[in-house]
Amino acid sequence: MIFNLLAPFAEEFALFNLVRYTTFRAGAACLTALVFSLVLGPAVIRWLRGFQRGGQPIRTDGPQSHLVTKKGTPTMGGVLILLALVIGTLLWADLRNGLVWAVLLVTVTYGLLGFADDWLKVTKRNTKGVSGRMKLAVQAGVGLVGAAWIWWVHPPAIAGGLALPLFKDMLIPFGAFFPLVGMLVMMGASNAVNLTDGLDGLAIVPTMIAAGVFALIAYLVGNRVLADYLQLHAVPGANELAVFCAALIGAGLGFLWFNAPPAAVFMGDTGSLALGGALGAVAVATKHEIVLAIVGGLFVVETVSVIIQVFWYKRTGRRVFLMAPLHHHFEKKGWAEPTIVIRFWIVAMVLALVGLSTLKIR
Repeated sequence: MIFNLLAPFAEEFALFNLVRYTTFRAGAACLTALVFSLVLGPAVIRWLRGFQRGGQPIRTDGPQSHLVTKKGTPTMGGVLILLALVIGTLLWADLRNGLVWAVLLVTVTYGLLGFADDWLKVTKRNTKGVSGRMKLAVQAGVGLVGAAWIWWVHPPAIAGGLALPLFKDMLIPFGAFFPLVGMLVMMGASNAVNLTDGLDGLAIVPTMIAAGVFALIAYLVGNRVLADYLQLHAVPGANELAVFCAALIGAGLGFLWFNAPPAAVFMGDTGSLALGGALGAVAVATKHEIVLAIVGGLFVVETVSVIIQVFWYKRTGRRVFLMAPLHHHFEKKGWAEPTIVIRFWIVAMVLALVGLSTLKIR
C-alpha cells in the first residue's frame, strides 16, 4: 500500500524514491512484521489463554515429558504470525501484483483451515480436530485455485513448465495441467511443516531459513538482468515476493520471541499449515518447486519418517522408529529437546546452502 501511495511522487520527492527499491521494502516489511508481532504478542497470548483454559490437548501416546512440560500452553499462536505477515506484506508490497495476492490467498486460507482445526481441538478437548479427508479436500481446492492463478499470471513461455535445478533451459511441460502440480507442491509443503511442528522453535526457524532463501530467489528471478546472468527462468513481478518472504521472516522472529523454550504459545495448525502453504506457493510462483524440496529438506525427512513408520507398521506390525515424526524418535532415545531443536536447525541451514548452490550450478 505504501508503495502504491508513494511511488507516483518519487520524481518530486527524493525520499519517496526509496519505495521503488525492492530491497528497501523487503527490509521495511521484515521490521514492520517483527514490531507488530512483538507488540501484539502479549495481547494475542492473553486472548488465547482466555478461552483455551487447559491449553493445547497433549497426546497421551507421545513423549511422557510433554504431559508435564507442555501442559497448559495455549496453541493457535499462528494467528500472531498471520497478522504480522499480512500487515507487513500489505503495507510494503505492490498490491497490483497478482503473484502477491495468489500467495496471500493460499497462506491465509490454509491458516483459516488450521484455525478451524485448532479450535475444534481446544473446544472439544481432544487431538482430532478437522477430519483428515476434509483437511486434504480444502487444501487441494485452495491449492488448485492458487496454482491456477499463478499459472495464469506467469508468461506463457514458462507458465506450464516445471523447472529443474542444475539445467538452465529445461522445463518439464505440463501445460494446462500444471496447476495440479502446483497444488501438490502446496499441499505437500503445508503438511510437511505441520508434521515438523512438535517441539518449541523446531518448525519456525527452518521456515524462516527457507523464507530467506526464497526471498533471494524471488528477487533474482524477478530481475531480468540477474536472472539472465544466472541462467534462471525470469518471472516478471516475482521480486515482490521477496517482500512477502521478508515479512514472513519478521513475523517468525516475533513469534519465536514467545515460542522460545519454554514456549509461552504454540503456533498450532493455524501457523504450520499456513507457513507450509506459503513456502509452497512462493516456490510455485518463482518456478523453484524442486529447490523447495532441497531447501526444506528437513520437512521432507520428517514427512518421510511418518510415511515409512505407517507403511512398515501396517505391513509387519513393527516400528522402524521409536516414534514418528523423526524428532520424537530422538526424544524417545533420550536426547534433550533443545539438543534436537538446535541440531535440526543446523541441518536446515546446511540444506538451505545446498539449495542456494543450485542457483549457480547450471
